Amino acid sequence: MIRQLIEKIQKTKAPVCVGLDPMLDYIPEHVLKRALDEFGETLEGAAEAIWQYNKEIIDHVYDLIPSVKPQIAMYEQFGIEGLKAYVKTVKYCHEKDLLVIGDAKRGDIGSTSSAYAAAHIGKVKVGSKSLSSFATDFLTINPYLGTDGVKPFVDVCKEEDKGLFVLVKTSNPSSGEFQDRLIDGQPLYEHVAQKVVEWGADSMDGTYSNVGAVVGATYPEMSSVLRKLMPNTYFLVPGYGAQGGTAEDLAPCFNEDGLGAVINSSRGIIAAYKQDKYKKIGAENFGEASRQAVIDMVADINRVL
Repeated sequence: MIRQLIEKIQKTKAPVCVGLDPMLDYIPEHVLKRALDEFGETLEGAAEAIWQYNKEIIDHVYDLIPSVKPQIAMYEQFGIEGLKAYVKTVKYCHEKDLLVIGDAKRGDIGSTSSAYAAAHIGKVKVGSKSLSSFATDFLTINPYLGTDGVKPFVDVCKEEDKGLFVLVKTSNPSSGEFQDRLIDGQPLYEHVAQKVVEWGADSMDGTYSNVGAVVGATYPEMSSVLRKLMPNTYFLVPGYGAQGGTAEDLAPCFNEDGLGAVINSSRGIIAAYKQDKYKKIGAENFGEASRQAVIDMVADINRVL
């Protein structure tokens, strides 16, 4: 699967993914009003607004990018109706030939991890049939429970040619409370990185492994260390733009061949029409604002590569 992502990155010359993380206050008033007029102030109405918002953005950016990353919590907050919107979004992205990184950060042990893996990147047995549920191409996972929690996901990756991104060093301000703690003279995130390499060695897809790592853009000095520790691991990099990460901060995430990382931007793209830079485009044309924001992001990243 990682080979497919690399091929799409090379084709688009855009090592980016758009985070489809909709909040109701991101959605332009005319889109929200139309959905609530039809379905009322209900969870179904909210889900419809999210779906229409996502669709408009996807229609304006799909030809520029290799991948998207919907954060499932933004859909789960609206219950079953929200999850229906999540599934519709994933399916529509696939119709547009986009790879989908399901940002669910799952992690447990034994049969529970196996069930999560089946739900998001694998198949579930129903009678004589094997059926896909959420059917994303990649999934983010939490390694806190160790190998017991990660192996079921890796097994499904191998069976289904899917991919993972394991949380290693995240972009949030308090990530260091645990991730930076020294253990045997090394920060915890380095220990996790070494395990990611170990888990990924059994799921190589060409030069890179299907088991990738989440490495935040907001800590470039740590990204540089992690790049050396994980030369054959693809990085999913949050933190660019709205969270403070700059294009210069991203450079250590890449290998010398210009590969090795895919950079995420969420509200910087999907709510671009709210930014001063794009306000002249107008809320009515929010998809056009998102498209221009993607073009600008790609140019900014390629400038430092």
